[in-house]
Amino acid sequence: MTEAALIKEKRIKLGLTQKDFADALGLDRNGDRTLRRWENGESKPNKIVFNAILDFASNRPFAINNPNPEFKFIDLFAGIGGIRIPFQELGGKCVFTSEWDKFAQKTYQVNFGEMPSGDITQIKSEDIPDFDILLAGFPCQPFSQAGLKKGFADTRGTLFFEIERIIETKRPKAFLLENVKQLKGHDKGRTLETIIKHLKALDYSADTSVLRAADFGVPQNRERIYIVGFDKRTFCIDDSYEFPYPIPPKTNTRLGDILQENVDKKYTISDKLYEGHLRRKKEHAAKGNGFGFSLFNSESPYTNTISARYYKDGSEILIDQGDGENPRKLTPRECARLQGFDDIYIIPVSDTQAYKQFGNSVAVPVVRAVAKQLISEMKRLKK
Repeated sequence: MTEAALIKEKRIKLGLTQKDFADALGLDRNGDRTLRRWENGESKPNKIVFNAILDFASNRPFAINNPNPEFKFIDLFAGIGGIRIPFQELGGKCVFTSEWDKFAQKTYQVNFGEMPSGDITQIKSEDIPDFDILLAGFPCQPFSQAGLKKGFADTRGTLFFEIERIIETKRPKAFLLENVKQLKGHDKGRTLETIIKHLKALDYSADTSVLRAADFGVPQNRERIYIVGFDKRTFCIDDSYEFPYPIPPKTNTRLGDILQENVDKKYTISDKLYEGHLRRKKEHAAKGNGFGFSLFNSESPYTNTISARYYKDGSEILIDQGDGENPRKLTPRECARLQGFDDIYIIPVSDTQAYKQFGNSVAVPVVRAVAKQLISEMKRLKK
């Protein structure tokens, strides 16, 4: 088989477009055109690049075969698996995953070696294998500052009730739910109150805490609410029980520790975009508010919260390059690091999709700390 045929076969096997694959391989701004020429045999990559193409995603870094797990769990609204990783590290086995977004499914499959099931609303609770812990970073758009804050009036908000029906049917020993901080104050607290009420009606404890990524060693000012509960029919606990959330170590963070060197110029924003950012910031300043783009450098302790809309203009996190250069956006790998993903995590999609995926994901070190406490409590309560 020719080099051209091998490159095309590799891309198709991964289910990627030429744009996806070019971005995933770290090719330059016109990488998809270069890849197209390679696939058509019009030109050839050098040997090092060719071998890198064939080796790309040849191993699934988080596909762990665990025949004797300490516990079993399911991963709902899984995104790209950020919540799954810590529980897998603690000896757990994922027995079911659900994620409807086809691009997130692609990233999940490449890293974990399994394709998530699709729309959870179309999956019967009885068809889900038995498990001990339910994990769910359920959709946050209805409650976020970036959204319209409709809450349960938004159909995506009702996806919480999919979690409720699965808990009611399968009776897991415990659950961990994650959402935006704004859930706590949404509708004057009534939305969260409704969620807690429904969970307690199923005979579960339900405790909440807002934890900040920057307090757990990640240079990002990202606050999220975590809801942890245990089955009162399994564990001897009453209404006075409170889950001991992890104490944040508050390790000093520095943005430069996660930034890459010699970043491709394709991440430097254009003159037109930068002029627009400057103009809008000036307009906001004239009105007396602080809105507008945010500039950071390697010595910044942390950034703003990265969001799923980061791909649009990067305004919430721009990196100062000095020397009269326009600032740049974070690279997808830097976004992964900003969320605490190890560099072995494979990014097999276009930059646009990668920004959406990491913006929607979780700060892995925070989940890791909560997961350790959750598993420790399960063992303690069992005794």
